[in-house]
Amino acid sequence: MKTLSGGCQCGRVRYSARLESDDAYLCHCRMCQKATGGFAAAFVQVPDGAVTWEREPDWYASSPIARRPFCKACGTPLGFMFNDGRGMDLTVGSFDDPSTFVPVAHAGAESAHEAWLDTKDLPRHFSATTESVASRWKAAGLEVPE
Repeated sequence: MKTLSGGCQCGRVRYSARLESDDAYLCHCRMCQKATGGFAAAFVQVPDGAVTWEREPDWYASSPIARRPFCKACGTPLGFMFNDGRGMDLTVGSFDDPSTFVPVAHAGAESAHEAWLDTKDLPRHFSATTESVASRWKAAGLEVPE
């Protein structure tokens, strides 16, 4: 078991999570699509009681059976939890270093958008070499973040 940390974009909400593996999954259900604004939500399942919040997140009831933690200051979606308290998932992108996670399954596949699943042949543009992005960071006196 390993412990990883994470939190929201502005840093107001932070957590540590004890994880049993690097397995992650994509949930394509419409609730996750709307909750994250993406084609899917990338989640890591966390054992019951394995998340410690340094600062408690805000929560909203996303359906009759579940609620979602988020940061009310910056809007970062942080996860998903069933109302009965069993089954906590954290968003992959909210971890400080999400690079170790590996997708192993698709959930909510009835709402999957197939065109978004295989994007390996699309051109790749890097923020530091995209003029519209890099010039704005430079004008702010900063380097482009990763």
